[in-house]
Amino acid sequence: MALPALTLQDAFATVFEELRALCPPGAAIVDAHTHLGADEDGQRLTPEALLAHLDVVSPDARACTFPLHDPERRPAYSLPNDRVLAWAAASGGRIVPYCRLDPADGPLQEAERCLARGARGIKLHPRAQAFGFDDPVMDEIFAIARDAGVPILIHAGRGMPPMDALADVALRHPEVTLILAHAAIAGQGMFAERLADHPAILYDTSTFSTFDLVELFARVPAERVVFASDVPYGRPANGLFAALRVAARAGLDEDDRRMLVGGTMAAVLDGLPLPAPRPPRLPAVRPAEGALLRAAMYLSMAFGAALSAGPPADPAMMAPFVEMARCVCRDPAASPAIERIDGMLVSAQQLIAAPVAGEALAAMGLVHAAAVIAATEPVAA
Repeated sequence: MALPALTLQDAFATVFEELRALCPPGAAIVDAHTHLGADEDGQRLTPEALLAHLDVVSPDARACTFPLHDPERRPAYSLPNDRVLAWAAASGGRIVPYCRLDPADGPLQEAERCLARGARGIKLHPRAQAFGFDDPVMDEIFAIARDAGVPILIHAGRGMPPMDALADVALRHPEVTLILAHAAIAGQGMFAERLADHPAILYDTSTFSTFDLVELFARVPAERVVFASDVPYGRPANGLFAALRVAARAGLDEDDRRMLVGGTMAAVLDGLPLPAPRPPRLPAVRPAEGALLRAAMYLSMAFGAALSAGPPADPAMMAPFVEMARCVCRDPAASPAIERIDGMLVSAQQLIAAPVAGEALAAMGLVHAAAVIAATEPVAA
């Protein structure tokens, strides 16, 4: 029997209902990690599209933004940086501009130029720009950030070798707020141990594996975690849902969640003190339900399969792994959350098969949300 036509609003209804319940009323939302412009991998994002993504979570949501790995980045990222500065100036304050630097291409002059024009942070991408942190110019870049009172956000995700040298630089510059992107998965344990006493280390939540995010809350203070989406590679709504589900799993109260979604980043941007850190909220060893773990595993595989097919991503590659997750959902002994996950996967299968490309891509967001639920559903000890 044919299934009734599915709208995106229906497919994501329970996700947005829970998102509204988890997000503190009136919270200032600041996405700590977004991009604009064009990338060599084919990704593109206009300021209008970025604002539309932010509008999904709040009409007042702001974003810290910097250029993608732009084909027109030479010399010194000056053209992409100028574009972001101009787009930010026209955004009514919703786009907060950072300058992106290439340490091998006039970084000090470009940083000074952009900061004088209104940049409020610095972005470094050691994988894209192929540099290491043992270069003496790193100390000079950190000194510029210190003197300007702006944060530095650094890619600490996939594709990175050991990043101990970055920890060395950070420890030499405790006055600089350093944001480790992608839950610092390139060295999460190392950073958590070595930088535990650093007064201004933050970790952003832009990682597609929810288990990495859960583990982050078991390794570092919740007061040092900030919401981020990595759009256009992620979406603010999905990223916020994941961050808030994990926050709920960690027992964060409304005030804590208010800081997570934007309060802490707003303090950084305004030059205010960071909230006092407390011990990590999750224990190192946590109870788990086998069926939920199995479902989360297959859904992570589905999401990864779609990503690895690109760029661009191919949602059709998720189909066999989504079907395996649905096999898990037929377990009669599984928790009630499995029924909700299965319903979302039925919708995802319909979207994958949709003739409209945008709807098929939306299936990736739904699969990710289902994986988030499977990885964060409370389980009795």
